[in-house]
Amino acid sequence: MTGSHDHGHVVLAGRGHRRPLAIVLGISSTVLVVEVVGAVLSGSLALLADAGHMLTDVAGLALALVAAALAARPATPQRTWGYRRAEVLAAAAQSAVLLAVGGFVLVEGVRRLIEPPTVASGVMVVFGVVGLLGNAVSILLLSRVHEGNLNTRAALLEVVNDALGAAAVLVAGTVIAFTGWARADAVASLLIGLMILPRTWKLLRETIDVLMEATPKGVDLADVRAHILEVPHVREIHDVHASSVATNLPVLTAHVVVDDSCFHDGHLPTLLDQLQQCLAGHFDVEHSTFQFEPASHAAHEHAAHR
Repeated sequence: MTGSHDHGHVVLAGRGHRRPLAIVLGISSTVLVVEVVGAVLSGSLALLADAGHMLTDVAGLALALVAAALAARPATPQRTWGYRRAEVLAAAAQSAVLLAVGGFVLVEGVRRLIEPPTVASGVMVVFGVVGLLGNAVSILLLSRVHEGNLNTRAALLEVVNDALGAAAVLVAGTVIAFTGWARADAVASLLIGLMILPRTWKLLRETIDVLMEATPKGVDLADVRAHILEVPHVREIHDVHASSVATNLPVLTAHVVVDDSCFHDGHLPTLLDQLQQCLAGHFDVEHSTFQFEPASHAAHEHAAHR
């Protein structure tokens, strides 16, 4: 037995994310072209690293935009949750590519730290300012819609990292211009790599948890069992499974053993309401499915399912 829930907010959320994602995609594509030109003209690894990072942003934002559109599509008999998991797949792809870029930047940064090439500091400063301004606008747009969505969180994370990278390029160019210390470019590159990796790894782990159907954070199955066992007429609970279909969409299923009398006195609908209210109120799980079993059915249960 299960309750029905309105999924309308899911569709609206997907639509609300599309416009800012499209605008940020346009800004990021422009900044990418500008930074590539700047990297070629200046010979700066830091600027090239930020351009490479921006390239993953453009690809990632394109994925995010497609995922937001797919998430707005309604459920069908073939896809009962619609395309909600598309945003998780997009976030996983973005973070995986970003990890690879971060690793490359660190390796190349170390090499240039040992053998620093000559770079045009003035060009670095100019293009660093352009990149920083473009990313600032993108951050402002995405910060309004990123809450509670892995897809837009991934996009915001990349843009924030790009802004920090542009700032590092700007500082490095200034240092080289005033002191002549060429290794500042390599140091900025290493900082960009270090900014990319830890946060991206965290996001990748979150997406993997969803794809591997790990128990959602905030849902302690031991506590769930304890709460359900406190409900009158409930004798036992087994085959408890909890996972997330997508961001902010945890689901839980369980077999609940109840008094035999509940199947004869019409008490099961009331019991179902109590269990679902318990999960929604204590664990913020609004999508739950319960299979009620009479206590006399225990002898028919397979041992592996108890």
